[in-house]
This record gives sequence, structure tokens and C-alpha cells, in this order.
Amino acid sequence: MANLASEEKQVSAGINHSDKSENVNYIHAEDLKHGNAHDVAERGHVATDQYGNSLVHFDPKAVSRLRLKIDLYIVPTVALLYLFCFIDRANIGNAKLAGFEKDIKLKNYDYNKVLSIFYISYILFEIPSNMACKWIGPGWYIPAISLGFGVCSICTAFVHDIHAVSGVRFLLGVFEAGMLPGIAYYMSRWYTRSELAFRLSLYIVMAPLAGAFGGLLASGILKLDHFGGLRTWRMIFAIEGIITCLLSVIAFFTLTDRPATAKWLSQDEKDMAIARVKAERIAATEVLDKIDRKKFFMGLLSPATIATSFIFLLNNITVQGLAFFAPTIVRTIYPKNTVVSQQLHTVPPYVVGAFFTLLFPFLSWRFDRRNIFFIMSAPLIMCGYIMFLASENSQVRYGATFIIASGAFSFGALCNAQVSANVVSDTARSSAIGLNVMAGNIGGLISTWSFLPFDAPNYHVGNGLNLATSSTILLCSIGLLFWMKMDNKKRASRDIDSELAGLSQEAIQDLDWKHPAFRWRS
Repeated sequence: MANLASEEKQVSAGINHSDKSENVNYIHAEDLKHGNAHDVAERGHVATDQYGNSLVHFDPKAVSRLRLKIDLYIVPTVALLYLFCFIDRANIGNAKLAGFEKDIKLKNYDYNKVLSIFYISYILFEIPSNMACKWIGPGWYIPAISLGFGVCSICTAFVHDIHAVSGVRFLLGVFEAGMLPGIAYYMSRWYTRSELAFRLSLYIVMAPLAGAFGGLLASGILKLDHFGGLRTWRMIFAIEGIITCLLSVIAFFTLTDRPATAKWLSQDEKDMAIARVKAERIAATEVLDKIDRKKFFMGLLSPATIATSFIFLLNNITVQGLAFFAPTIVRTIYPKNTVVSQQLHTVPPYVVGAFFTLLFPFLSWRFDRRNIFFIMSAPLIMCGYIMFLASENSQVRYGATFIIASGAFSFGALCNAQVSANVVSDTARSSAIGLNVMAGNIGGLISTWSFLPFDAPNYHVGNGLNLATSSTILLCSIGLLFWMKMDNKKRASRDIDSELAGLSQEAIQDLDWKHPAFRWRS
């Protein structure tokens, strides 16, 4: 293993490099000084030795400055886009309170069917959309699909029957399919493993905030007499869709595709941004590889991806069910209140959920752990649904929504960070995140049938289902943690040199998580 260079080899980018060793291409301080940093950092050179140890070391102060700069330029744009992505998806719950079902003559299970139509396209286009995001580039793709679902929201304001609303919701699912995995994949281009969960939470927190802000916005819109020729619930879809479209147009100009194209970074900062990510990817000679079939399936078939995706599926039954049916639950608790009052009562639980959505991923960043927070969150969800099942007291049940929200919403950031941390290549990361979110949306589809009309007003079936899913999350999370530790012990006894002997650089890269020096990150 190469000897670490002395501290005197630090350069203006804040990078400290290792000495050259046989069969390893290093990033050199001299290369940086002579302007070749881009080529060196992007391709042809590894930033780890064959045992997975980083050969590149960074000045912590320089890293801190760079990270803050990335935070300020990247996070606000994607957070706003995701806020209105979730609002445009879940505002149908607010519209339901304002007469949506009655006006377009939905009966029996028609509302559940309309919700399901959205998830069918959402699930089908999840992985293809994320691969398209990699191929086209997030800087163009994410604003484009945002514009698409904004237009779909506006179109929903003009539907008059179940057929029209089903068609619009199907298209909404096509465009929204790429948002959650696309942004998660996009941010993995900028942040290291430990940093990613918290940065994902900074936009995923918009999901619970969308529940809060969506309720406030809907109640404010409903106070208007009309918007053009539109009234009541139709105004909700139109106004929120127009806001989404405006944000999307702005994002075309503000969203930077990757560190190498960031005009707001100096060349040294670009070099460090690329090298930081590369230094965690064993045997990788480039950060952004071309779409590769082998690596694509390595991302899909990683045991960590499959297990985490199943956990996210179970979690999403709760999250999406809460988003779509929280207004309905509030109406059963406060049946005599005005529609505006009922909308406002959906806000506080989401505010609490937003706090924990940030807290757990922040702790994940500090400890570089994710699985333990799955284990900590699941009992909170379980307690909430036990309260729903055990009591019909309105205050107890309303209190339960706070506990459920505090445990449920952090999984979006933690699960995507977990699958990202447990693959190596950019292609594998794209497919792994796509599968994780697709599985989550299968959970969302199940959630559309978890609170059915015959089960009102106490929804014993829906609450029982969510208690079962949260209990299963706890068991699976514990099992995954122990399996990772056991498999890492087995990997520690493998002869890395003999297993890699005779393999080309390309063959070693194709190993991805099967590389003998790779370790599962819990």
C-alpha cells in the first residue's frame, strides 16, 4: 500500500495526495499545478488502492467551504421543485375535501382507482426515467419533467369525469416518476457517502412540508371567490400547477448538471469536488461512467439494494397513505369543523414529521450510519398505529398522527442514501436508486387501497396494515444490519491480491460490490 505524502504536498484545492506506486495512477499535486486537474480527476486514474483505501486526502477547511457552496447552489432549487412535485401529487386529497368527488361524480371505490392510476405509470417509468436522467443529464432532465407535471396539474383543473382525471393522473405519474430517484442520483454526483443522507433530507423534507404547506395553500386558495373561470377545488390544481411551471422554467437556468460544468466553482473546487466522490469508489477511474449493462444489473441485484428497497416499500405504504388520507382522517376527528379548519388541522403533524426528517439524516451524516435509524424510526410508527387501533378518542388519534409522521418520513433520505452507499459505479448507483424508489411507489400503490370507504370512520384495516408493515420494517432492518456485519467479516478473510491477480482494470471495475475489498456500509 502506498505511503501517504507529507502535509507539504497540499495544493490550493485543499487536496493532499499520495506518492506514486506500481500499477496505480494517482492524482498528483504537480498535475493540479499545471492545469491538468480536470483530466486527472475525471478519468484514467484511481483514487483508492486495491484494498479500498483512499489515496487522496483533503484539507477539512477547504472541504467545508466547498460543501457549503454546493449546499447553497444545489439544495434550494431541487427542494423547491420537489415541494411542488409532492403538492401536485397529493393535492387531490385537499381537493377531495372541497367537493372533488361530488363534482366529477366519483362513487364507491372510484377515488381509490384514480389514485392507483397515478401509481401504475409512476412505478412503470421509475427505472427507465432514472436511466434517462443519467443519459440526458439531471441539469436538463429534472426541470423538463417538473414542467411536465406542472402542466398535468393545470389540466386536472378542467376534468369533468373519471376518465379525464384518470388520463391526467396517469401522465402525472409518468412525469413525476423521475423526480425522487433523479434528484437522489443527481446529488450523489456532488456528495460523499456520509454527507448524502442529510442532503437528501433537505429536499425530501419537502414531502411532509408539502402536507403542511399544501394544506395552508389549499385553504388560502379556497378563500378566493374564483380564479379566472375556475372555482373551489379546480383553483387548487390550476394555481399550484402554474407555480410549478414557473419554478421549472427558472430551474432550466439555475440547475448545474455536474461539478465539471459548474460555472460557480473555480477549477480547483471542481477538481476537489470530483476527487472527493471518486476517493470513495474503489477501483473507479471515472466518476461518471457510460451506461453499462453489467453495472446496471449490479445496482439492481445488490443484496443491500433489494433489502433496503423492500423496507422502503413497506414504509411508503404509511407515508403515501398519510399524505392522501390525512385530510380524511382529520375530517373524521373534526366532522363539524369548516373545510378550511380541517385543512389547517392537517398541518401540525407534518411540521413535526419534517423536524425528524432532518434530525435522523443529520445524525446519519455525523455517524456515517443509516441502518440504525431504520431501527429507531420503526417503533415510532408502530406506536402511532397502536394508538389508532386501541382508541377512538379524537385527541388520542390526532396525537397518533404526530408520532407516525416523526418516524415515517426520514426513510426517504435514509433508504436512498443506503442503496447509494452500497454500490460503486455511477451506473449501478442510478439503477439502485431507481429500484429503491420504484419499490417505494409499489408501497404507494398499496396505500391507495389501505383506507377504504367500508372501513370508515375508524379504518381498522388500514391502521392494522400499517402496524404490520412498520413491525416488518423493524425486523428486516435488524436482520439487514446483522447480515452486513457477518458478510463483512467473511470478506475480511479473503485474499484480495490473489483474487484480483490477472484481472484488467475494466474487469476489476465491473466487480462493483463484488470487489473483495468492498465492505457493506450500514
